[in-house]
Amino acid sequence: MSPDSPTRRQFLATTGLAALVAGAGSALGAPRPAWAAAKVGEPAPRFTATSSAGGRVSVGDFRGKIVVLEWTNHECPYVRKHYETGNMQALQKETTSQGVIWLSVISSAPGEQGHVSPTHANELTRSRNAGPTAVLLDPEGTVGRMYGATNTPHMYVIDRAGLLVYAGAIDDRPTSSRSDIQGAHNYVRAALQAVAAGQPVKTPVTRAYGCTVKYA
Repeated sequence: MSPDSPTRRQFLATTGLAALVAGAGSALGAPRPAWAAAKVGEPAPRFTATSSAGGRVSVGDFRGKIVVLEWTNHECPYVRKHYETGNMQALQKETTSQGVIWLSVISSAPGEQGHVSPTHANELTRSRNAGPTAVLLDPEGTVGRMYGATNTPHMYVIDRAGLLVYAGAIDDRPTSSRSDIQGAHNYVRAALQAVAAGQPVKTPVTRAYGCTVKYA
């Protein structure tokens, strides 16, 4: 894994500032990067991507359903924290059993940490007993940049009307320590519960934590 270059874009990605998508920009007053198009409270950007199973998946096809987008990188210690404890799989299965669509997105470029072939992606799903609706491959980073995904994991929730209602971290423990799973407040679960109940999401934007997405 090559070190990140000290560019403004990498700084934003490392700190997670690009994920603060509310209203007028980040809580620190920084302007939104032009490539971070998705905004909480507005229609979620539509896209079509290739799944690890070989088909094409269009997020617009899920209008009327709640959708979770999970940016992932199986080599990232922050992602491993949630998978090796079974935390991510439990949330996937809990939500998909309720009719939620869960799309795991891999935006690592070829030659970068976390890049996988379709076969490898499917092997990871099986070996980790994961439960996403589909794993989407985004090696060119098109979808990732469309949403302004900066970290792995980086989580998004889209409501039944197609509005982006949550963007940010999976929980409030921004570490790679497995022991921090217990007692953490899971922002994604809370957002999903609010949407299912027809209520506004209490915390719609948080700062994503984890490894930077390994774009080309």
